Amino acid sequence: MKVIDHFQELDTCTFPIVTNGIFDGVHSGHMKILSDLVQQAQTCGGESVVITYWPHPGFVLGKGSSSLKLLSTFEEKVKLLSDIGIDYLLKVRFSKEFSELSPEAFVQKVLIKGLKAKKFIIGYDHRFGKDQIGDIDFLKKNKKRFGLEIEEISRLDIDKVGISSTNIRQALAVGEVDTAQEYLGRYYGLSGIVIRGDQIGRKIGFPTANLFISESYKLIPADGVYAIFVYLGLERFDGMLNIGWRPTVNGKKRTIEAHLFDFNEDIYGSYLRIEFVAIIRKEVEFNHLGDLKAQLIEDRSATKTLLGKVNYNI
Repeated sequence: MKVIDHFQELDTCTFPIVTNGIFDGVHSGHMKILSDLVQQAQTCGGESVVITYWPHPGFVLGKGSSSLKLLSTFEEKVKLLSDIGIDYLLKVRFSKEFSELSPEAFVQKVLIKGLKAKKFIIGYDHRFGKDQIGDIDFLKKNKKRFGLEIEEISRLDIDKVGISSTNIRQALAVGEVDTAQEYLGRYYGLSGIVIRGDQIGRKIGFPTANLFISESYKLIPADGVYAIFVYLGLERFDGMLNIGWRPTVNGKKRTIEAHLFDFNEDIYGSYLRIEFVAIIRKEVEFNHLGDLKAQLIEDRSATKTLLGKVNYNI
């Protein structure tokens, strides 16, 4: 997949088939659109083109921007889209000026003149243009005038719930990583650099890798203890992870600490990727470190049993 910033980089395309959206998390509902896009482009010998935006419109327009957390960083989104088989990803720098484009102007300037799109594939609820007034009905009414083939992709439901990035964020905010996995079609993940902590875990027999997540907008699941898969380079480890304020030791800030099973190497400065499999329990304050250690022993046993039964390849 080629990531591009300018329309000119698509001049050699013969039959661009295009979709448009934020695609935060690239979840199962998005996959329904994207897989159709790739299949159609391959069938007709054309090119699959995804238009996406950075920064996220919510950050630019100020609609809850201070509290908005995203399922995927831009880099994570690029990898997910590349893995699907998308040919081109057009990264549009979102601005207030761009948000003023009418639906008509968006189609004419971006799709027709800019991309020379032959077909536009969008979800049933997709909206675009100023004040989000452009929709599938607008496109269908004007498709002959635009000379653009339009395809609408229906909603994907799981247990009668429409899959959306918002629903996944809500699930993660209360620790329901199993629900998030079902909607995403894969385990929810985050990545970070291992930094030095205060070594309390090591003192009680549970050394941890303290993760620093550089992207402040990345959504961190609810406080608690989780069963996880950990990727260090090409190696994968089972483990458990605590997110929270460490009330037992009077913690002053929220931390993310991963304990890798059967592992005791110095990995400060290393890059780790975490995949959340299940929540084991909520964060609890204990009276003594001995009580915390006893609980961690139980957590480790429960986590090993759980991870021994799950599918690594989801």
